[in-house]
Amino acid sequence: MTNPREIVELSYAIRKMAEAKIDDINDINRETTILALNALIEAARAGEAGRGFAVVANQVKQVSTTIGDITQSLNRELAGSLSHLTALGDVMINQIQAHDSHRCTDLALNMIDIIDRNLYERSCDVRWWATDAAVVNCTSEASSEAREYAAQRLGVILDSYTVYLDIWITDTQGNVLANGRSDRYSLRQQNISHLSVFRDAIKLRSGADYVAADITTLPQLRGAAVATYATAIREHGENNGRVTGALLIFFDWAPQAQAVVNSVRLSKEEWSRSRCMILDSQYRVIASSDPLAKIGDRYPFNTGGKLSGSWQPEPGRNVSFALTPGYESYKGLGWYGVIEQRQG
Repeated sequence: MTNPREIVELSYAIRKMAEAKIDDINDINRETTILALNALIEAARAGEAGRGFAVVANQVKQVSTTIGDITQSLNRELAGSLSHLTALGDVMINQIQAHDSHRCTDLALNMIDIIDRNLYERSCDVRWWATDAAVVNCTSEASSEAREYAAQRLGVILDSYTVYLDIWITDTQGNVLANGRSDRYSLRQQNISHLSVFRDAIKLRSGADYVAADITTLPQLRGAAVATYATAIREHGENNGRVTGALLIFFDWAPQAQAVVNSVRLSKEEWSRSRCMILDSQYRVIASSDPLAKIGDRYPFNTGGKLSGSWQPEPGRNVSFALTPGYESYKGLGWYGVIEQRQG
């Protein structure tokens, strides 16, 4: 498919070439005029003998004058047409860039919306599983049998919900009582009271509430990047029951997010000059289609106070973005979908 930018660049090249050739003709014509004048002067000096030569010199001068008139007209008409052509080309490019920016903003919004819809389900999962009888009994009975059964129950859940790395049950002091993948992650005598997501979960006022944390890595999960969701476990699984512990679920972030940023609907040509990213509320890169991107690095971001839009950090580079709109009861964490493109 023809690139409109190539057409505009070609029109600029033609204009430059035409102006250069007209200048060359004018230069030659000036030399011809000077030669004709010199010939007339020499013919006048020769008198009667130079009369025939003077006739030729006058004809050369007339031809030179005609050529001069033609080049002036050509320069005026051609330059005007080419100027108009390049101006139209610039307008077309600006319109294309505006359309591309708007389209990329829509794609950035779609990208973060997919993330939100996915994470909304995680917020539902944690509140639902916290009411499971095995989970509730694990924190209320505090027996080895209850803990073992709860671990088995969590394992069954994880077998079906493969997007999770693990699920933890803790008491109110932060001691891990059971986890679903003890064969992979050993959490014996682990205490996680230092984690803010646990402390916030214990303080929740209702079983309908939950806590969501920014992407982080945990040594207990072998340094994997996870999105953590937590809620309080309550007596009898009731929304207003006494808090007896906490449930934490760990969404396997990297492969799920990578699938989203790599699936944005860009053409092959656009992908060659684009990268798609998810930024957290601190403008840190938490997912990128660029395999060389360093996750966790702060991205030089400028929203201009807008929820979505685009801007040019420098000529030839455009950044389109959209703030998370949230989904249903999930309000989002202030993350952004971002598409950065170099002009083709």
